[in-house]
Amino acid sequence: MSRKRVYVAYTGGTIGMCPTADGYAPAPGYLAEVMAAEQRLHAPVMPAFTIHEYAPLLDSADMTPAHWLAIARDIEAHYDDYDGFVVLHGTDTMAYTASALPFIMQGLAKPVIVTGAQIPLCEVRSDGRANLITALQLAADYPIPEVCLYFRDILLRGCRSTKIDADGLQAFGSPNYPPLGTAGVEIGIDWVRVLPPPPADARLAVHELAPPRVAALRLFPGISAEILRNVLQAPLQGLVLQSYGRGNGPSQDPELLSALREATDRGVVVVATSQCVSGTINLRDYVPGSALADAGVISGYDMTDEAALAKLCYLLSCGLAPAELRKRLRTSLRGELTRPRKRRRRRGRTLP
Repeated sequence: MSRKRVYVAYTGGTIGMCPTADGYAPAPGYLAEVMAAEQRLHAPVMPAFTIHEYAPLLDSADMTPAHWLAIARDIEAHYDDYDGFVVLHGTDTMAYTASALPFIMQGLAKPVIVTGAQIPLCEVRSDGRANLITALQLAADYPIPEVCLYFRDILLRGCRSTKIDADGLQAFGSPNYPPLGTAGVEIGIDWVRVLPPPPADARLAVHELAPPRVAALRLFPGISAEILRNVLQAPLQGLVLQSYGRGNGPSQDPELLSALREATDRGVVVVATSQCVSGTINLRDYVPGSALADAGVISGYDMTDEAALAKLCYLLSCGLAPAELRKRLRTSLRGELTRPRKRRRRRGRTLP
């Protein structure tokens, strides 16, 4: 049998950096040299791969939605020639890219595996070596029709991932959704949780992104209506509001609630996520959450902040009517959220 072929989009990040007098830094051509010298990458069980090095190489802190679109376009341009795709990316904003790509790449039927490293590949203890080897195997041999993030033996749905550790090698997690797979002695995929493939006649289509007019704001005790009103000024179109617990916010501050209502009335979309690591938003559970809902804030349920922001960017680029945009924001489009079951009330009690 002919070897599977994988396209490697190297955007930058720690995995391909080299040591310099001032610390690690990206260097054009260096990653390809290291990978060429790594014999395990060329073993018979490994797929053939092509490396496309971006110019300039980017620290992921410099990533923007325009770069998300460039990565998607790159995959689209080579889609028919490869069995799968690996995106090498810096870890700081890796979860944002892994969350955005599923929304802007429609009709995806091949695996796109986003990975990187906490320690450069050139180092003896690099975690990038195992991440890269397994990511290549996943992209070649496992027909997962999703954008995934693979890191330290765990395969996550991209739009469920978030960075959880700046120092440890288990840098990413998926607090509100189980992993799609694990890599131990064998690679195991939980196929029940993998999204179904698109229709056989579907073609990959990349959706354009308008220049983003979105923001994220974390609530804190004592936040003033003036700060919120300034954030909500035009040209802002969407806001991820990082609320307390299950969607709570100040309910005794009429000026703050008025600022939210004024913005939502003029069309700004405000979606609430939770500051908690795990859990789901339900704005009607408590009075403080109901106050936000009455001001026009939408529940983000169990979406990560990264997924909520990426989804806002995508939906605001679709030219939807406000009611339809709000409906889709509350609907799972790529497996990014789970809506809690409605609860029945009987004789003053809430039943599951």
